[in-house]
Amino acid sequence: MADLFLMGRLIFGGFFLYSGVHHFLDTATLAQYAGAKGVPMPEVAVLLTGALLVVGALSILLGILPRLGLACIILFLVGVTPIMHAFWSVPDPQMRQMDMGNFMKNLALLGGAMMMLMIPTPWAYSVERRRVVGA
Repeated sequence: MADLFLMGRLIFGGFFLYSGVHHFLDTATLAQYAGAKGVPMPEVAVLLTGALLVVGALSILLGILPRLGLACIILFLVGVTPIMHAFWSVPDPQMRQMDMGNFMKNLALLGGAMMMLMIPTPWAYSVERRRVVGA
């Protein structure tokens, strides 16, 4: 089971790491999109959300302070999902469908992150697990 948990962490954390790095590599495009959605100071918002994603992802991947990392991911999802994927306010049916899909995906990711908060620490195969007790 520990091996399956590690594989799940790699997939889950890898998804958020890729997304976070994308925020830094394509800041201008993402900021333009965020600005069109009414986000104030969109460049700063893209960089801050990118930082939440990278910190959260690395925490999950390495198993270092995983609850803090999950909190970063949860904060990102709770803040971004209703603003960037407000499908209920999109008049174009095709765009509404795309936003609804992304909204639902984010809700599923949010649920997964919330469930992971219940996993006892230290996690199997985590860097944190290798600490010497009493050192």
